Amino acid sequence: MGNLVNISTVYSLREDLTLANMCSIYSDEELLIAKIERLIEPFILPSNIRGKKILLKPNWVRHNIRVTDEFCLCTNEDFILAVLVVFLKLSPKSILIADAPIQGCQWEHLLSSYFLDKVKSLSLKYGIDIQIKDFRRTVIDIACNKLQKERITLDHYVVFDVGAQSYLEPITTNENRFRVTNYNPDRLATSHRKGVHKYCIARDVFDADVVITLPKIKTHQKAGLTNAMKILVGMNGDKDYLPHHRLGAKGYGGDCYPKYNLLRSCSEWCLDTANRRIGKPFYRCFTRMSTAFWKLSFPTNEQNLGAGWYGNDTVWRMVMDLNLIVEYGKIDGTLSNEKQREIYNLCDGIICGQGDGPLNPEPLPLGVIAFSNNSYLMDIVAGKLFSLDVDCIPLLSAAKQKLGDEEYVLLLDGNQVYMDTLNQWAVAAKMAPGWINYKK
Repeated sequence: MGNLVNISTVYSLREDLTLANMCSIYSDEELLIAKIERLIEPFILPSNIRGKKILLKPNWVRHNIRVTDEFCLCTNEDFILAVLVVFLKLSPKSILIADAPIQGCQWEHLLSSYFLDKVKSLSLKYGIDIQIKDFRRTVIDIACNKLQKERITLDHYVVFDVGAQSYLEPITTNENRFRVTNYNPDRLATSHRKGVHKYCIARDVFDADVVITLPKIKTHQKAGLTNAMKILVGMNGDKDYLPHHRLGAKGYGGDCYPKYNLLRSCSEWCLDTANRRIGKPFYRCFTRMSTAFWKLSFPTNEQNLGAGWYGNDTVWRMVMDLNLIVEYGKIDGTLSNEKQREIYNLCDGIICGQGDGPLNPEPLPLGVIAFSNNSYLMDIVAGKLFSLDVDCIPLLSAAKQKLGDEEYVLLLDGNQVYMDTLNQWAVAAKMAPGWINYKK
């Protein structure tokens, strides 16, 4: 099978593309199963799945907080269940459903009792073992400032050092500048420095015979778009290995925000101090000081303490590293010259997320389900369906460069289409606040 994206629409007329109509699609189990089966049938044979260990990787970001989170925050539970039925029919040996949400996610509130009961009943019905797993090594109770470290021992992970092959290497200096908002910067410095770029990938990824990601297509405040490529961040079990931005202003060694400002620098210092004291006294004192300094600097949308803007030149590089590892990584922690596994994407694009994603998105009815065997191609297509300028978004531009001149096929409702004609099915997605002027 060559590079492919196969798209199925779940509406007949454009005027049917409403939030209410798309919500009803999720509750139509037979329709979802039939659509997903038709998408994968020509490309995934029963022999590819029979007797194999399957890893399903949904987009579980955080438990629902707002009413609309049910629709656009995570991969829809009914969508996951439909995918589960489709692959159970193909008689795999086992199925693991796993992800690593943010450390403040309350796992017990992430998954509904309906979902858990349904998974259990499907396991009994088909006589196939189905496990659900939280990949996180560290969790935090934000309300109580209580940190639980190393809840899973490191021997359940494979630590990769991609070294000079890392996309981060060209922007790495001898200074400790890499940051993840709300994480200890000193721990990150041990994983990423000149010539060293380590990632902590769940061993289950390499134990699986087939990896299938189930992204929810959303805009993203740091990467522009999150879908088939960025979903692999959840394969990493420890966020201390994941640089999201660099300390300071653009042009002054960092990419957190444009234009140097002393108050913003003070805010960053206070936040660093707080993050070094997570779970310890005075943590909240320093977080409040950080917030106060930041507000006093009168920031615009592009000046975001979490580097949520189009000038973020770090996060896309980290995402590219993770895709390199999952495609070419071996269980001994080395990279092969040959692709080690196929990664399939089944994208939940029925109701997407727009605006301040990934944590505070607004519902965006797109009305599609998409299957692909190439994450780079899939994200370029997703960008087109969101009416984005692919060349102005570093992650998508890198995906385009990675794809190069490789041939590919785009199918939509069984007919071959072309990249330039996807605008007929596109919607105008609202970008995250820091990305409003990303085209300039």
